[in-house]
Amino acid sequence: MAILVTGGAGYIGSHTCVELLIEGYEIVVVDNFSNSHHESLRRVTEITGKTFKIYEFDLMDKEELENIFEENDIEAVVHFAGLKAVGESVNEPLWYYANNVIGTVILCEVMKKHNVKKLVFSSSATVYGNSDEVPIKEDALLSATNPYGRTKLMIEEILRDLYLSDPKWSIALLRYFNPIGAHESGRIGEAPNGVPNNLLPYISQVAVGKLDRLNIFGDNYPTKDGTGIRDYIHVVDLAAGHCRAIEKVQSSTGVEAYNLGTGRGYSVFEMIDAFEMASDKLIPYTILKRRPGDVAVCYANATKAFEELGWEAVHGIDKMCQDTWRWQVNNPNGYDNLNALMKPKEPLLKQAKDFFIPVSK
Repeated sequence: MAILVTGGAGYIGSHTCVELLIEGYEIVVVDNFSNSHHESLRRVTEITGKTFKIYEFDLMDKEELENIFEENDIEAVVHFAGLKAVGESVNEPLWYYANNVIGTVILCEVMKKHNVKKLVFSSSATVYGNSDEVPIKEDALLSATNPYGRTKLMIEEILRDLYLSDPKWSIALLRYFNPIGAHESGRIGEAPNGVPNNLLPYISQVAVGKLDRLNIFGDNYPTKDGTGIRDYIHVVDLAAGHCRAIEKVQSSTGVEAYNLGTGRGYSVFEMIDAFEMASDKLIPYTILKRRPGDVAVCYANATKAFEELGWEAVHGIDKMCQDTWRWQVNNPNGYDNLNALMKPKEPLLKQAKDFFIPVSK
């Protein structure tokens, strides 16, 4: 019996693959590698010492997806696959709706056909929109401010309707806050394409000299130091949350949403201070005007995940920054050193054969 991990080569997906393998699960990965890296999966095997099948195609390819379920004994699915850049979603909304929403519908159709009705879905705190509630609970008003967020919200509603149509389904909707950090080995971590959209990868690239300075959008919020406060969670804690969610969907039916966050917030200046301590580097910055729609404070109420999943975040801000810096120093260009941003040619697949089992079309 295996867990199918869609989008398993990505930042959160690769860390979750590590945790699943360490806990003794067999996994099968499918990824189209449009915004992820083959090398990350080779390193998953390097870290765990375990091999697994990898299928390279898009979830929109229903025939290939059918083959996975026919060739493997799949017991549950962890669904990460999807486009994820907010700005890009504003410019290319149809692409996002087609890929994220229709891709998920196709996945669920194939799961239903093969009687696999246990699913952990990678959702996001973006489904809360610009909520004024702090800390945010799962029953807060749902909304979204961009196409990316709306795809997550739509998928959540689709999955709720799916359960209402067939109560044999068991679905966990995991709403992430701000994942940061990296595996403590320094072998896998976040490798954004181009200029990072998120705070900590941006800070780390300033520290390593790839970027000149950090832009801080607003220092006049009604917070203790004037900068925005967010809930940052270590990606390994987040990955562990998926393992607990797998246990939950295997032992029950229903559809439930869970916040995965630390339950406290850190300001931009606090993040800079912590990263300067971890890296022993000065982070120069420029103060700019606030961005429209940004809220002053946003962090999770993660009580439900603790009570129902037996999960809580255990890594603090210092550990998050230390692991991020170790990853950044060891991989200043992410996975680019092995040309991993490009789809691999046959030699790379042959080079990787001792580490994982690639399955091509």
